[in-house]
Amino acid sequence: MSREHDEIVKDIKTVLEEKVAQNVAAHNGAIGFINFASDTGVATLKLSGACSGCAMSQRTLKDGVERLLKHYVPEVNSIVGEDDEQAAEQGYKPFIPKDERDV
Repeated sequence: MSREHDEIVKDIKTVLEEKVAQNVAAHNGAIGFINFASDTGVATLKLSGACSGCAMSQRTLKDGVERLLKHYVPEVNSIVGEDDEQAAEQGYKPFIPKDERDV
């Protein structure tokens, strides 16, 4: 028995709000919902605040958020993170590894 797309999206948003938001907010970041593709099981999430451009955000997504979503929303096969394009305007700059900086 398959669930309706709207029900799956609601569950994804609930997990993000109840299980993820507080943890990333503690680091001045946010992870929000963009889209869920029912045909592939891919959830696209928006990385905002300090999460946008952060080198650790991809690890957080894969090791934490993706695992949680797969557990609570079995229709999710994987997640993709997209950086918030307005992050720089809000005062957040992407993390640049030390060896890539102009010193």
